[in-house]
Amino acid sequence: MSSNRYIHSFRQFENWVSDTDPPSFHVPRREFSTSLVGLVGKFRNYGDANVRPFSSVVKNGGDDGGEDNGMHYSEMEKNEHGKHILDFVKLVDFDGENENKVEDDVDDLNENGIYGSKDVELEHGDDKENKRIVDFMRVNDFDGVHENSDEDGIDGSKEDGIDGSKEDGIDRTVNRKQVGFRNPVELYQELRNNEKPAKLCREDWEILQQVFSYFCRSGWAANQSLAIYIGRSFFPTAAHKFRSFFFKNCSADVTEYLVSLGPSNAAVKFLFPIFVEFCIEEFPDEIKQFRSMIQSADLTAPHTWFPFARAMKRKIIYHCGPTNSGKTYNALQRFMEAKKGIYCSPLRLLAMEVFDKVNAQGIYCSLHTGQEKKYVPFSNHVACTVEMVSTEELYDVAVIDEIQMMSDPYRGHAWTRALLGLKADEIHLCGDPTVLNIVRKICSDTGDELHEHHYDRFKPLVVEAKTLLGDLQNVRSGDCVVAFSRREIFEVKMAIEKHTRHRCCVIYGALPPETRRHQANLFNDQDNEFDVLVASDAVGMGLNLNIRRVVFYSLSKYNGDKIVPVPASQVKQIAGRAGRRGSRYPDGLTTTLHLNDLDYLIECLKQPFEEVKKVGLFPFFEQVELFAGQFPNVTFCKLLEKFGENCRLDGLYFLCRHDHIKKVANMLEKVQGISLEDRFNFCFAPVNIRDPKAMYHLLRFASAYSQNVPVSIAMGMPKGSAKNDSELLDLETKHQVLSMYLWLSHHFREETFPYVKKAEEMAIDVADLLGKSLVNACWKPESRQRKKSNPEKKEEGYQRPRSLIKLHDK
Repeated sequence: MSSNRYIHSFRQFENWVSDTDPPSFHVPRREFSTSLVGLVGKFRNYGDANVRPFSSVVKNGGDDGGEDNGMHYSEMEKNEHGKHILDFVKLVDFDGENENKVEDDVDDLNENGIYGSKDVELEHGDDKENKRIVDFMRVNDFDGVHENSDEDGIDGSKEDGIDGSKEDGIDRTVNRKQVGFRNPVELYQELRNNEKPAKLCREDWEILQQVFSYFCRSGWAANQSLAIYIGRSFFPTAAHKFRSFFFKNCSADVTEYLVSLGPSNAAVKFLFPIFVEFCIEEFPDEIKQFRSMIQSADLTAPHTWFPFARAMKRKIIYHCGPTNSGKTYNALQRFMEAKKGIYCSPLRLLAMEVFDKVNAQGIYCSLHTGQEKKYVPFSNHVACTVEMVSTEELYDVAVIDEIQMMSDPYRGHAWTRALLGLKADEIHLCGDPTVLNIVRKICSDTGDELHEHHYDRFKPLVVEAKTLLGDLQNVRSGDCVVAFSRREIFEVKMAIEKHTRHRCCVIYGALPPETRRHQANLFNDQDNEFDVLVASDAVGMGLNLNIRRVVFYSLSKYNGDKIVPVPASQVKQIAGRAGRRGSRYPDGLTTTLHLNDLDYLIECLKQPFEEVKKVGLFPFFEQVELFAGQFPNVTFCKLLEKFGENCRLDGLYFLCRHDHIKKVANMLEKVQGISLEDRFNFCFAPVNIRDPKAMYHLLRFASAYSQNVPVSIAMGMPKGSAKNDSELLDLETKHQVLSMYLWLSHHFREETFPYVKKAEEMAIDVADLLGKSLVNACWKPESRQRKKSNPEKKEEGYQRPRSLIKLHDK
């Protein structure tokens, strides 16, 4: 049918409009409308119809439709188009309501000017093509009979506004639009004082329900509500009460306007100013309370927390470069030249190393970490861990090492505090370029003068295309095999020592700093048999090692939730440990154990340093104490949770993760009689929260402290080095407990932890035993969370394992 010329002509009529000025009437354009026939009848009295398609294109001139621009058809074209219409009408007959059948005359219209008939007959019955047209029209109910001509919108249609209803519709539309521009304060007062709410039909009521549901779910509205101190937790309640208020007091014009908007962002933005007025009047107490809470949890503008540092004109020197580029060496040279200086280390091990190095050169330097305070008489220099840096002392030169750790999700706040708060004329920052832009912005806020020194590696790092091909027998002297789990470290050590003549040193994070230093010295010493190092990512910083080649055992690790690829920044940090200026291996090499890891290694080393967008913050105790005043009956764990939910931060900062702190706080909830400050300090004690024995001892220390009795160590010493992995794990736990005792002794009154000397001696002995145990280690590693024994194999029957903490409570 698409090829039928009559159907084609019919479709043309649906897209045509008149170019002349016939009598005022309007035809709603809809598909297959019979009103077209009435239109032809109207044209009958005005000669040939002068029409053109909507899609006509201006061939000459512009597009304004003027006669001068050639928009109108020629007279011949006009006649031709009019003829198409008349031919189509002559082709088919439309029966009117009268009984007389009109066959040839198109002038016979009914009283409404419509050709109306349910039956359409062919003028020539044997015309098959025309019959198909009629069949098509019948199938589509193409009839012209209408009891009410208003449906066609030709004569007196209300839809077209001919009978005056158009003016009413325009007035209502104008009123609706005016509602959107009215003052929200006036609108709210009008709703508040409205005694006769509008009666809603079911359809409008349902639309309004959808509008307010959309408003309650709007993240934009919830965020904007914070500006008037309506918190996220209270926003749903406030929105629900606002909905009840609106349905009780709604006016007709506002309701009509909201219904016209429907559930949309426009409706939310219209309602929100009214919602603000409602909240200010209805919830003054809640707003006041939330405002006080927000002000007490305000972490914005952290550079203003250190007014004395802001009063100084500090000079910041950023030593920017990769590993083995000499950046830390240059900063330490300036540190040793100063009259008074401080070195801030990321690790106890590195602080101890700088402490030894500086004193060896005849410069008196003290050591201050969480676990030890070694004061050297007449010293004006101090090496400390970054958490222990003093922002009260005045220094000539300060060095903050590994400044990129500002972005660490757990410890980043310590570096941020040191950078913002150190009172030093000259501060040297050592690190890679990842936080350089952040430091620039911070210096802009603080008004400090920033100088940048950029470094390259002394010798480029070379990737060996020939991997170890999955065989640890290809390990050579000076290699460091890096694995990312304790189990893998010991498996690699056993395999190398079993199948080769090499002896292995071991370094991983759970080992004490003294043991790690001992293992590093064994590896660096050329006069012994220990020529291979097996290490975790702990080798990435804090140790001076003579490594010829870094071999990655794998390039994936467990992140606490799932196995993930090692981040590119960490790969670069670890691989950069290969090669050391002045050592027997000045050239750095790196490769992988397996060939399929090599491409990822190359990709990581090629990647530029990824720019950090935010750095870490965490509140001081004074800020937590101020916040706690808003919640006098809330537990400390819940208090930290609320602080995290409600604190305000600038765009450069994030709140450091404190899951481990909350876990300790939750364990200590049963301990009564300790102040908020003491509880805060106990929660920051260095403890492995996955080690139940270490957690038990921390609980015991806190319980004894709460009873105001001297805190004892109450832990036996092993008789010798470990003979299996279980005993090795026990030694690691014992040293951690002793380290925790020493840390607490430096954060609480001296008389409450009186056994410091004994703890120090025990820690040295345990570290020594650990070193001996690692040298002789030749056993399969175990997990700290050992599997429970099968209850069916127990002769005395199964007994449910009992928590050490619950046993202690009894």
